[in-house]
Amino acid sequence: MRHTWAFSSASCPSAWYKVYPIAEGNRQSPIDIVPADAVFDAKLSPISLSYNNCTSVSISNNGHSVVVEFIDSDERSVIRGGPLENMYRLKQFHFHWGGKGCRGSEHTVGGKTYASELHLVHWNAIKYKSFGEAAAAPDGLAVLGIFLEIGDEHRALHQITDALYMVKFKGSVTDFKGFNPKCLLPNSLEYWTYPGSLTTPPLYESVTWILLKEPIYVSEKQMGKFRTLLFNGEEEDDRKRMENNFRPPQPLRGRTVQASFK
Repeated sequence: MRHTWAFSSASCPSAWYKVYPIAEGNRQSPIDIVPADAVFDAKLSPISLSYNNCTSVSISNNGHSVVVEFIDSDERSVIRGGPLENMYRLKQFHFHWGGKGCRGSEHTVGGKTYASELHLVHWNAIKYKSFGEAAAAPDGLAVLGIFLEIGDEHRALHQITDALYMVKFKGSVTDFKGFNPKCLLPNSLEYWTYPGSLTTPPLYESVTWILLKEPIYVSEKQMGKFRTLLFNGEEEDDRKRMENNFRPPQPLRGRTVQASFK
């Protein structure tokens, strides 16, 4: 039987532990990053993103977020350096966001929330044969997290927001070729890093999180486009706007957050 879960109703994040006991595990994500408690580590090298030959394939609505998928059969789009022992291949990116004018980030910084959070998901293809195998392994995934703050509109983000009408319903997918996520990076790649988990079921504790300190800026109008998506399939009557698709911060449980900067 396939378990269902959601961001609202009886199957919301606070109830996920009933079906996914790991939800109460020791390395769950997201967390609140307390900058004063983060430990500067001089041995942490800068992260290096080789996205030059990136090959996006599709954009889809999986019923929880909007997802852009990439060809990950070789090393054409990888992240390396920082806390990572080897290169990890880019698999997909997706967003989390709130209601109009509300917080929507998963991680928080000293209790501060952001409008949205972008996750670029990479997997350890050196060590594992498939994304599925890597997703269940302690060192299987590396997720680069980028905060989105409300401000001026973000020109590169239009390529995504202009395509959202084509994936309004859960299960919809359309071609989305030639997009390089390099254009969504802030100027600075200074980061915090810690061992954590997927933030949606199955909540595997397999993620090395790398969270960029500097946010990118998007307009309220651009964020509004994300809220035109629906949690439901086209055939469903009870249609719910896709918003507040984030998990709140989880206990740190003795983990150390490292910083690449002083």
